[in-house]
Amino acid sequence: MNTETLTIREATRADVPLVLSFINDLAEYEQLSHLVVATEDVIAEELFGPKSHTEVLLGHNGAEPVAFAVYFHNFSTFLGKKGLYLEDLYVRPAYRRRGFGRTMLLQVARIAAERNCGRLEWSVLDWNEPAIFFYETLGATVMHEWKLVRVTGEALEKLARMK
Repeated sequence: MNTETLTIREATRADVPLVLSFINDLAEYEQLSHLVVATEDVIAEELFGPKSHTEVLLGHNGAEPVAFAVYFHNFSTFLGKKGLYLEDLYVRPAYRRRGFGRTMLLQVARIAAERNCGRLEWSVLDWNEPAIFFYETLGATVMHEWKLVRVTGEALEKLARMK
């Protein structure tokens, strides 16, 4: 692991273009760019508007923005406690293998612990073996028996209209 430093700070509305660039970079890495419809206006309102419950951390190596994490609270009925869900954690390719992803994840874990959360959860693509290995080395458990279920777009609209 490299001894370079990563400075982490909370993102603000002024960071919207940077946040959107990270979102697009992540989508490209995951081969899902075709699914990105977010715009700066949408990101500004949804992440930094008055009704937002989502938080964003930015990681900088010197002046260079190199990583981001997006997370929000969820709730475990079994634990009877809130948790944190890590929606996205991304380190730009040129800055990987320097400990920056680990530093970002540890910061989110600290936030969860400080807020007395019962757990920290996230999803990982099944083909992303380096990420799975990385998470497991940190003590995370990949929940193979669980499947992510999603309804979006027209299917969501149709479901919402059902009686």
